[in-house]
Amino acid sequence: MRYEVLEETVIGAGGFLTLRRLRLRVVLADGRVSEEGLYDMVEREVGLDAVVVCLWLRRTDGVIEVLLRRQPRVPLVFSRPDGDPLRPQAIYEVVAGILETGDAADSVEESIRHRAAAEILEEAGLTVDPAHVMLLGPPSFPTPGMCAERFHFVAAEVTEAQRQSAVVPVGDGSPFEVGATLEWLPLPEALAKCDSGEICDLKTEVTLRRLAGLAGL
Repeated sequence: MRYEVLEETVIGAGGFLTLRRLRLRVVLADGRVSEEGLYDMVEREVGLDAVVVCLWLRRTDGVIEVLLRRQPRVPLVFSRPDGDPLRPQAIYEVVAGILETGDAADSVEESIRHRAAAEILEEAGLTVDPAHVMLLGPPSFPTPGMCAERFHFVAAEVTEAQRQSAVVPVGDGSPFEVGATLEWLPLPEALAKCDSGEICDLKTEVTLRRLAGLAGL
């Protein structure tokens, strides 16, 4: 099976995201051809993939804590109907950021580690050696029907000394990161919030559950 592109248009270029519209037909292996259809997909010039970072700490009593950020998200405020019980005003998320096109290093894995360390400093105010960032399973596509973005899941252990020496996060310069709060939670409590729906961000739940599997919880 393949796609036959009949027409291609770029819509809404010039912002953070670009909407690309294709007029396509599906060509099957036996030569049959489908009707024409329009397909819209979202692209991002600054970088298509992203790193998703689980910061964790093991307390002296052995309990693992994880760092979560809590902030509003513009689409949740404006794109879901008023009164929708599934429209939270602020959601829990792990640290994450775009793997920018300028992040190229000797390998993709090295680029991921360096971007993760940069996001940790920007969003959590913690300094982590990129060499101490570990991959947390394979990457995945969160919304393949809308965007070719791929998430790279990673984790980094933080010491109590690092936590105590954290600085106020400076963010990436975007006004939409203003007002985000940070909260350390025991991993079992964070997983319980996933089960109850209080943590409703998919990348965050996947990251927490992968860390739990690694920790044998």
